Amino acid sequence: MKRVTFADGTDVPALGQGTWMMGEDPARREDEIGALRRGIDLGMTLIDTAEMYGAGASEELVAEAISGRRDAVFLVSKVYPHNASTGRLAAACEASLRRLGTDCLDLYLLHWRGSVPFSETVEGLERLVAAGKIRRWGVSNLDAADMAELRGTAGGEAAATNQLLYNLSCRGIEWDLLPEARDLSMPVMAYSPIDQARLLGDAELAGLAREIGATPAQLALAWVLDRPGVIAIPKAGRVTHVEENAAAAGIVLTDEIRARLDALFPPPAGPSPLAIL
Repeated sequence: MKRVTFADGTDVPALGQGTWMMGEDPARREDEIGALRRGIDLGMTLIDTAEMYGAGASEELVAEAISGRRDAVFLVSKVYPHNASTGRLAAACEASLRRLGTDCLDLYLLHWRGSVPFSETVEGLERLVAAGKIRRWGVSNLDAADMAELRGTAGGEAAATNQLLYNLSCRGIEWDLLPEARDLSMPVMAYSPIDQARLLGDAELAGLAREIGATPAQLALAWVLDRPGVIAIPKAGRVTHVEENAAAAGIVLTDEIRARLDALFPPPAGPSPLAIL
C-alpha cells in the first residue's frame, strides 16, 4: 500500500479508516468492530476518531476493535474547540485516552477553530507532547488564513497535518491549502473522500469506473489516493465495504483517466471558502 510520510519521518498508510457516526447504534456494533479489525488486517492501520463522535462512543468502539493490537495502529483523535484551552485540554485528552484504552495518541487534532487563541492551544498541545500523552498534534478544518496565523504562532510550525474535506466533488483546497501543505512536507488527511456516498449516484463516474473494472466508490477513492501527500480516511461499517475500499489502493490511474475525471469534476479556478461537513 502507498505510504505517506509526516515531517518527522513517520510514515503511515495512505488509506486509513474513519469512524464518524460509528459506535452510535448498538445493533451495528459487532459489524463495525469487525470492519475496523478487517481494515487493520488489510493494512489500513491508521484509525481516526474524535471525542465528538457519538459523545465518545466512537472512541470506545475503537478501543474494543484495537484491543490487543494497539501497537499495530496509528491512532488519531480530535478535541472539541471549547476543550482546546490550556485549562481544559489535558482533561479532554485524558478522557479520550481512557475511552480508547491507551496511554498515548499518535496524533491529536484540534477539530476546528473556536474562540480559544491558537497560542493557548499550541501551548497545551506541546505540554501533552512533553508529558508523553500524544506523539504529535495537528489541526482540522482550518482554512488558508487560519493556517497562516497558526504558523505565525510560537510553536505553530509543529502542526503535523490539516484534516480537510476533500474528494472529487470538493476540490477547493487544491487552490491554496494543498500546495502549501506539500511545500511544508505536511500531509493532508482527506475526510469524506467519497462525499458521504453522494458520488456513488453520479452516472458518468459510474460509467468510467465500469471501464476500468472498478466500482464508483473505488474510483473516487483511488483518485484521492493518487494525490501526493494525501491520506484518505473513509468510514466503513461492514467488512465487505472495508474490502472494497482496500481494493481501491491497488488501482493505478492513467493520465487519460485523470484527465477524464478532471473534465467531470473540474479543479478550482480560484480561491473559495473552505468546505466543511
